[in-house]
Amino acid sequence: MTDSTDPTVPRLADVDAVLFDLDGVLTPTAEVHMHAWQTVFDELFDEWGIHPAYTERDYYEHVDGKRRYDGVAGVLRSRDVEAAWGDPSDDPSAQTVCGVGNRKNAAFLRVLERDGIAPYPGSLAVLEALERAGTPVAVVSSSKNAGPVLDAAGLRDRFSVIIDGLVAEQRNLPSKPAPDVFLEGARALGVDPARAAVIEDALAGVASGAAGGFGLVIGVDRGVGADALADVGAHLIVTDLADLLEVSA
Repeated sequence: MTDSTDPTVPRLADVDAVLFDLDGVLTPTAEVHMHAWQTVFDELFDEWGIHPAYTERDYYEHVDGKRRYDGVAGVLRSRDVEAAWGDPSDDPSAQTVCGVGNRKNAAFLRVLERDGIAPYPGSLAVLEALERAGTPVAVVSSSKNAGPVLDAAGLRDRFSVIIDGLVAEQRNLPSKPAPDVFLEGARALGVDPARAAVIEDALAGVASGAAGGFGLVIGVDRGVGADALADVGAHLIVTDLADLLEVSA
């Protein structure tokens, strides 16, 4: 019997499935990513004599929600710098797009191993409410580290479908803001995108959900700004997933 005080998610009651981004939506790993990118680009800009300095705005405009190497290339292009792409096997010291991306990934994994991660309480409560309601869920993340993050947060067993950067690479799916990764998640769940919800905190991710024709695209404003999320297609904007909860009578 369901506890009468169990929270529900009425704004998700009419969808057939919910597809979640990971970093910044389910877990506060976006902050770890931001710090790792800042450290790597500060060092790189100093080494290569690149100006102006890398800022938080660069993260939101060129990196957030995108695959790692696409983010590196985007930041460098914003400074009119072109670098050899290299290969994903490049050493983190390599002066290539892949090398820089691997340098950032090493920094991220060091912090994750040292400090661990916990899900946002509101996000965990929404997952539990959706599980009680029998609503299928998926994780759709640009990160190749989705597995380790989900393990560290104790969330992996909640998701039968995980579309991450590794899957995208294997299936040649383009990075967000293209809709392909979310459409792949909907296909894996067996749902019509028009009957499913996407929950994202990144501009590229919100744009991806909107481009995919998802029936509900929820933007989580963790700092990028409500207006910016609305401009790229968010139907509903919250500051935390707890905003979606309602305690049943």
